Amino acid sequence: MPLRGRRTLALLLAILLPQVAAASPAPEANPAEHVNPLIGTKGGETWPGAVTPLGMLQWSPENTRGNQNRTVRPGGYGYDHTKIRGFSLTHLSGTGCAGAFGDIPFFPHPGEVTSSPTADLTDSIYASTFSHANEIAKPGYYSVGLDSGARAELTATTRTGSGRFTYPQGKPATMLFRTSSSEVGSSDADLRIDPARRTVSGSVTGGNFCGYINEVGRRSYYTLHFTAEFDKPFTSTGTWQDDKITPGSTTSRGGTGWTTGSFPNAGWPVPGKGSGGYVTFDTGGQPVNARVGISFVSAEGARANLRAENPSGTSFDRVRASAYNAWKRQLSKVKVSGGTRDQLATFYTSIYHSLLHPNVFNDVDGSYVGMDQKVHRVGGPQRAQYANFSGWDVYRGQLQLLTLLEPEVGSDIAQSLYNQAEQNNGIWDRWTHGAGGTHVMTGDPGPVSVASIYAFGGTKFDTRGALKSMTTSARTVKPEDLSRDGWNVMVIGQRPSLDKYLNQHYVPADGNAWGGAGETLEDVAADFGIAQFARRLGDTRSHDEYLARSGYWRNVFNPATGYIQDRMSDGSWRAPFDPAGDEGFAEGSSAQYTWMIPFDVRGLATAMGGPEATIAKLDKFFRKPDGSWALTKAGGLHSEMDNEPSIGAPWVYNHVGAPAKAQETIRQVLNTLWRNAPDGIPGQDDLGAMSAWYAFSAMGLYPQYPGRGELLVSAPLFPKITIDRGSLGRITINAPGAAADKAYVAGLSLNGRATGKTWLPESFLSGGRLDFTLSARPSAWGSAPADAPPSFRAPSTPPVFAPSARSALPSSLSTAFPS
Repeated sequence: MPLRGRRTLALLLAILLPQVAAASPAPEANPAEHVNPLIGTKGGETWPGAVTPLGMLQWSPENTRGNQNRTVRPGGYGYDHTKIRGFSLTHLSGTGCAGAFGDIPFFPHPGEVTSSPTADLTDSIYASTFSHANEIAKPGYYSVGLDSGARAELTATTRTGSGRFTYPQGKPATMLFRTSSSEVGSSDADLRIDPARRTVSGSVTGGNFCGYINEVGRRSYYTLHFTAEFDKPFTSTGTWQDDKITPGSTTSRGGTGWTTGSFPNAGWPVPGKGSGGYVTFDTGGQPVNARVGISFVSAEGARANLRAENPSGTSFDRVRASAYNAWKRQLSKVKVSGGTRDQLATFYTSIYHSLLHPNVFNDVDGSYVGMDQKVHRVGGPQRAQYANFSGWDVYRGQLQLLTLLEPEVGSDIAQSLYNQAEQNNGIWDRWTHGAGGTHVMTGDPGPVSVASIYAFGGTKFDTRGALKSMTTSARTVKPEDLSRDGWNVMVIGQRPSLDKYLNQHYVPADGNAWGGAGETLEDVAADFGIAQFARRLGDTRSHDEYLARSGYWRNVFNPATGYIQDRMSDGSWRAPFDPAGDEGFAEGSSAQYTWMIPFDVRGLATAMGGPEATIAKLDKFFRKPDGSWALTKAGGLHSEMDNEPSIGAPWVYNHVGAPAKAQETIRQVLNTLWRNAPDGIPGQDDLGAMSAWYAFSAMGLYPQYPGRGELLVSAPLFPKITIDRGSLGRITINAPGAAADKAYVAGLSLNGRATGKTWLPESFLSGGRLDFTLSARPSAWGSAPADAPPSFRAPSTPPVFAPSARSALPSSLSTAFPS
């Protein structure tokens, strides 16, 4: 090249290169590559198996530590436990208690069956160790090489699974079907082997979620039917029931039942009880392929689902590719640029975990079993019925994230929740599992979930019917609301002690709820959400009624202590009081619950003595006296950012003129409590609730308000983020130079206009652009009073107490705090 040409090129590069360097990196072309399903398998109660987004079937390992009747972790898989007893077809991710589902474990056993697997109480015979070096977990695919020499590969469609099983040469190739051995047992099970059709089918009837805690939960409420078709003929068959094995048999029946007595010994599978069967194959040195269909309706439903989604002749690799592409399409709704490998893995896995539940529950013909145990059919604009709803967890953000990405799915979930209530005598159960209500946890999350789904664009459901149902159930005292059955973890009423709440304007400590003060906060959040939903539908009367009720939180705020506090029916405060204690609260302390007034933070701050006092209290909440962080396991006076009651607390700083402290705290949580590792989720993931918090926070956004669509703002973790909402619009977030150590916002533009506001209007959900200027140091951005997010103050409603206690109450409790 001539000298002049080289000089011209150099000049052009000098001009263009700085612009290229300043531009955001290219967005990730395939977000699914970054998902690591093993994140959370050590403490987060997640599992690594094969599933499609919101799929009915989740084919994943069941680990064992030598006790056939106790799953190692509630998700069936614990990273520290490297022995597998089966690969079951259904799972819940991130739950507590003792597990759920884990139905129909298949186990490839390279050996003969000489004794009943049910009698193998320590899993010493029909189980195998494995090494994580021989394990692969990807979206829609799981594979593990067992130390026995067998290998299992699993993949899935929405309602079916494909398995490819390889056996070592020279050993019998046996497949066990532990029909009755669900994670928490079964009340019935049956198995049928058809050698002529190379088919094994059957069912299991179970439920029993948290049943070991209280006999109310110790019952069955779903039946899962399955059919498995194999590509190799059966060379032998056999079945077992309890300790008896019957070679050559092709049928078996019998559940495990549950132990009786009192906590903690009741409600577990009875040792030595149960049934199942086995087949052996002549593999000819080739893998054995299985296609499995499931249905919660009928045996024919399982067969129809298999024919529709995974028909004969469909190869394993084709199903695997389809499952992976389903995740690729779903995760590509959110594309980020930049970030480290570990940040990308943690972020996209958090979205992955947020999209595991709730689950499609209807068959391909639209039929499903409702909460009344009758068969119903999806109709109208609803495309699918969904099940498995951990309301206390997911109403805080997971359903908002899901609806942000899939508004039509959000609509179907809202309709599903309403359908469940209609089939359940008008009761919106707070934790539903399969076709049953478990009543687990506290509050009334169903109605507020529907309200939030609507706010985020999921509007295609029977809104009028849902509003009428939720307002009726929240006004009408039912026998269940007056019952202590299930106390304390699974009180059967939708609103325990609703009679007291309506008359006294709080739930008392001596009522029926699992913690009166905590229940009051959950109920006022639900009331606020109902009010917003009613406003959208033009029901002014209900809006005003429920907005007024949302102010009842003031009746459990004690000005003398500055905390939300349990109080008795006579109006007296429960004594003695310790803000670090959990008296009156579910899975949290008074100090942790006190921040849980998401719709009226300004009112809370005023009650605490104003912004400065609130900031000081927050500082003590998130830090130890020596100034070090107190984000988890620092005691009841401090935050637990691994559980739901605390996750909204950092965002309170936005309301009191200290957004830089919110940004600093949120970034510390993202950087230190979450990571790309099996222990990378700091607590139970709760069907994606905690992962949704991470995903929102990493994008610098937070859906704080029940039933509303405004978003609070913090510093994004990535230089560029785009959210594709389809016909509802596109959201673009630009944050040049974003990095783990750039935690602070120094400036922000919304749709090209500079703003100091630390929140976004609901209209932003329909599309918009944010342009951040980030800094490694705190700034004054957003600290002006006018920049704070809105608070929604309920009109003053004098509390009603027992006449004997009224005169002893502080006068400030009879009026609303100014905000």
